[in-house]
Amino acid sequence: MSLVVLVGISGSGKSTFAAKHFLPTQVISSDFCRGLVSDDETDQAATPDAFDLLHHIVATRLRRGLLTVVDATNVQWEARKKLIELARSHDVLADAIVLDVPEEVAIARNAARPDRPFGAHVITRQRKDLRRSLGKISKDGFRRVHVLRGDDIANALITYEKAWTDRTELTGPFDIIGDVHGCRSELETLLRELGWEVTPTGAVHPEGRTAVFVGDLVDRGPDTPGVLRLVMGMVAAGTALCVSGNHEQKLVRALDGRKVRVAHGLERSLEQLAAEPEEFRTAARAFMDGLISHYRLDGGRLVVAHAGLKEAYHGRASGRVRAFALYGDTTGETDEYGLPVRYPWANEYRGRAMVVYGHTPIPEPEWVNNTICLDTGVVFGGRLTALRYPERRLVSVPAEKVWYEPVRPLTSSAARDPGVLDIGDVDGTRYVETRYGGRIKIAEENSRAALEIMSRFAVDPRWLVYLPPTMAPPETSSLDGYLEHPAEAFEEFARAGVSRVVCEEKHMGSRAIAVLARTPEAAARRFGVTDGSAGTVYTRTGRPFFDDLTAELVDRLRDAVSPLWDELRSDWVVLDCELLPWSAKAEGLIRDQYASVGAAAGAALPEVIRALETAAGRGLDVGGQLVHARRRADNAARFRDAYARYCWPVSGLDGVRLAPFQILACEGRATAVEEPHAWHLDLLGRLESDIVPQTRHVFVSLDSEEERAAAVEWWSALTAEGGEGMVVKPADPPHSGDSVPLGDPMAAGTPGARRNRVQPGIKVRGREYLRIIYGPDYTESLDVLRRRFPGKKRSLALREHALGLEALTRLAEGDPLWRIHEAVFAVLALESEPVDPRL
Repeated sequence: MSLVVLVGISGSGKSTFAAKHFLPTQVISSDFCRGLVSDDETDQAATPDAFDLLHHIVATRLRRGLLTVVDATNVQWEARKKLIELARSHDVLADAIVLDVPEEVAIARNAARPDRPFGAHVITRQRKDLRRSLGKISKDGFRRVHVLRGDDIANALITYEKAWTDRTELTGPFDIIGDVHGCRSELETLLRELGWEVTPTGAVHPEGRTAVFVGDLVDRGPDTPGVLRLVMGMVAAGTALCVSGNHEQKLVRALDGRKVRVAHGLERSLEQLAAEPEEFRTAARAFMDGLISHYRLDGGRLVVAHAGLKEAYHGRASGRVRAFALYGDTTGETDEYGLPVRYPWANEYRGRAMVVYGHTPIPEPEWVNNTICLDTGVVFGGRLTALRYPERRLVSVPAEKVWYEPVRPLTSSAARDPGVLDIGDVDGTRYVETRYGGRIKIAEENSRAALEIMSRFAVDPRWLVYLPPTMAPPETSSLDGYLEHPAEAFEEFARAGVSRVVCEEKHMGSRAIAVLARTPEAAARRFGVTDGSAGTVYTRTGRPFFDDLTAELVDRLRDAVSPLWDELRSDWVVLDCELLPWSAKAEGLIRDQYASVGAAAGAALPEVIRALETAAGRGLDVGGQLVHARRRADNAARFRDAYARYCWPVSGLDGVRLAPFQILACEGRATAVEEPHAWHLDLLGRLESDIVPQTRHVFVSLDSEEERAAAVEWWSALTAEGGEGMVVKPADPPHSGDSVPLGDPMAAGTPGARRNRVQPGIKVRGREYLRIIYGPDYTESLDVLRRRFPGKKRSLALREHALGLEALTRLAEGDPLWRIHEAVFAVLALESEPVDPRL
């Protein structure tokens, strides 16, 4: 990630050199830009506009972190100055490659090119400008200047260096340690607590862990040389990394004899180092001076900087980046103690990388938008804290005493709740990166529809950690009399390489998500809900089911699932459920949309039949109409029976049931949905409560025709007795590591790549139930209905499922609420896509 500026007179071979060593997309040529704005690369009148365009393209590429090569003469200081300013404004380094060829060679080359009509005097003038530049180009602001002459140009080899901050190849595990400030004894105690074997000049961990120090090793405490000796030994041995803190930087300036204010504990470091041998002081000064601003680790998923680092600066290099990493962002004001007021940059952080930092002492570490401050003020009598990564576990030891009196008391740095979703997180067209479905687009109009629902009707957003996806139908059945049949679902999974499926009874009710905590204290600890509630139950669009009965329902459910607390070793759980009866939530819909149709048919069709029977008795030929009317009456009766099966009277919560069929998340499991369905059904099957019905199910080996036939028979019996149907799922979820990829064979197992397209579940609804969906007489129009197009619905199901898994993964990883809501919100937005609701 850098800017490469080619410098040379016209005809020096810059374009040939660039084409040989760089990708065509990396090279931005002034001639090409001149042609874009004028259709003539030699039109010198277009030069100002051409360079405006060139600078715009360069700026865009640098903002996106792309290596960019500028192919222009750049022999004048003013031209180079603008490019260097562009690099600095985007916090990237710039290199210059000078092609210094003899004037006569350049003149000869240009004479041989008909597109170069300018005379030799132009080359002469450029050559003079270049000679004037060569003596001072190294002072322009380039990191390096490479001057190539003669055969060096043809034989040059371009190699690439990683940025000093780029240690993304290191994946840990890490023990990240907060500000030590000369507290050698507490550091040794913490390292031993973390399992390190400590010696006077180093430490190793038997499990191969790496320590990462966030800086401010020195000043204020009793043993700055001891801390430096230990950390220097660990870094030299490769068991530790360390970034620079502002106190190291100031101590180096003091050791160099530069004018600094000797305060804030610097006087103690100077006094302690003065008692050390000159050899150690020299080594310590070189070590501190060589510390860099920040590290990117674990593939870019972890960033460590002394005072933190906003996302735009990750992996970048400039004085501005280093200043932010050392001091953070300030408002320019001072508080009543005369100290700078820190701008709460972490409250607005929306980066994907975890940022771990120190610098500002606080009483307790706190996660703020995937960032955490580890400076818990050990030198002020607080604690020395470490974060274990990737476990996200905090370990701390108390200070042995107050080594230095703080100027101001330690206080929390969070000015507001930083975890809440901001409108900027969801407004406009957006793309959500998921581990299980790649990048998913959310259109602006869908985002606005979701925003309306979430802002006006949703439950307390702290409970809203997941929304269930829509369910895909099977391919349309070709069997006589059927629109949907298990055979199509079995065959689809078999083609995808799934060997075993589970068929689960589909409860006819309303999809519900139950978020339950063992106690209100557990709810406050895990979800941040402090109103005394211990859970909620909400619809598939995030709305509460009941206005005034939710607390009572949650209490009943907590009692019902009490065996899960110990079994799962968790004091919270998220369940995917069906709330019964259907009429508990949809009474108005049933009365207005279904019962009215049934009542009208019950009143009109008997009259039609009687009239036709009378006509037939008089000898009129109405036999066909009479058969049709009787069939319609029979269909209407079946229609009334179909929806009536899912309605029963309830009084308050009496009669309400909640059927859980999957454990979505709990403590200690990245996503419980990764577990085989047998695990879920076994655990949930042990619950014994009137409010929690069981989910009947059968497992089917798809290579067994007998088991397929038995499952079809079970489905037929289930639907004949009034059941809605069943959901067919791979026994092992298709998003697990051993899933069978379809399409790109390189995508399997790659985080963020598009995984296989195996549906997580296919609903197969019964013949009579479908009358509710398609109307009483749908069986008369099967030839037409078989031309339905389920593709969009099935695509929607896959995308929403991937987003749901992403939300649960972020929940389990401890991401801030806005990150979880990004995926939850996207599910709600996709629900506003136009799809045939009957599917």
